[in-house]
Amino acid sequence: MTDRQHDPVPTEIQLHQKSRLLEISFEDGAHFKLPCEYLRVFSPSAEVQAARKRGEWVTGKQNVNIERISQVGNYAIQLYFDDSHDTGVYSWKRLYELGVNREKNWQVYLDRSQAADRQVADDGPLKVKLLYFVNLVDDLGRASEEVELPTSVRDVKSLIIWLRQRGGQWDAALGRTALKITVNKQFVDPDTRLTNKDEIAIVPTPH
Repeated sequence: MTDRQHDPVPTEIQLHQKSRLLEISFEDGAHFKLPCEYLRVFSPSAEVQAARKRGEWVTGKQNVNIERISQVGNYAIQLYFDDSHDTGVYSWKRLYELGVNREKNWQVYLDRSQAADRQVADDGPLKVKLLYFVNLVDDLGRASEEVELPTSVRDVKSLIIWLRQRGGQWDAALGRTALKITVNKQFVDPDTRLTNKDEIAIVPTPH
């Protein structure tokens, strides 16, 4: 027999869209109610797995739902989420493991999410605090501000471009000298990704 033939086999799978739950019963008596958010975060799809290996977690999926389910052979199902994610094929073994390890997995996810300050969904705006130093305080008429960034601004480089597009003194002040940037008190390079509630300091330096 193959290993797949030893995998637990579900006897019933029910999708409860109103409560955003996938209910699964297995032939050994195990019974799980798995939230759609949990299944989305721990999708076995290649892109989600690769992102998690890089330390990046799917976030902002509190309201995600499953639109439909299709069976894959006699060993898995494919879940179609309403955020257009549909590449995860969940084997019976995978679903069983997600059920057994739900509490542990979810705690890991919460810890990572809280460490990242519950980063908002990828398609949502980021709210950050900007701090200005040295001559920028006089040039811009402020020492700090809290802003909501457009969805096109996701890294330090695009942030500076966006600020300069305010025109006038903004373009002049931020384009006049080289800038050093810190995010949460750590110096960063222009490609550094921004997350929700970051504190970003902009410090002009001599050429």
